[in-house]
Amino acid sequence: MLKYVVDSNFFIQAHRATYPLDVALNFWVKIRDLAQRGILISIDKVKDELYDRNDDLENWCKNNLPRDFFHPTEPVLQEYQMVVNWAISRNNHYLPGAINEFLSADEADAFLIAFSLADPQNRCIVTQEVSAPLGKNQIKIPDCCNALHVTHFNTIQMFRNLRETF
Repeated sequence: MLKYVVDSNFFIQAHRATYPLDVALNFWVKIRDLAQRGILISIDKVKDELYDRNDDLENWCKNNLPRDFFHPTEPVLQEYQMVVNWAISRNNHYLPGAINEFLSADEADAFLIAFSLADPQNRCIVTQEVSAPLGKNQIKIPDCCNALHVTHFNTIQMFRNLRETF
């Protein structure tokens, strides 16, 4: 079964802009259902990004996501090295700050890609980031995914793939 590994912006943008917790209740019911069924998962680094705000979204996650929703990234250090090597190999394109930010131990993006790269037949990334191959100031998840052959979707594409509605 394909697992959809969600980025922190999946939750943050939904909560702040598209599907606020107090308005789009069915969206959040669907997210809880998909998470409980093991279709939606994420990683510890995303948890760290979500759990640093002490807001309604953090409370929702704590109260609605299964305990095993956030997977550890320690087992994917070999794949993380592949992501690091790719980012460094692009130093003639990306500015040093973009590479440093992407590879920061506090940032989830590179670890998210590594986690999916560890099992590419069964894991894909869900992110609201949009490819920007000409950009130099920030490495976008879709651009690294494309280079490393990791499947990625945005939220609506994920729902369409799953044939889920809310």
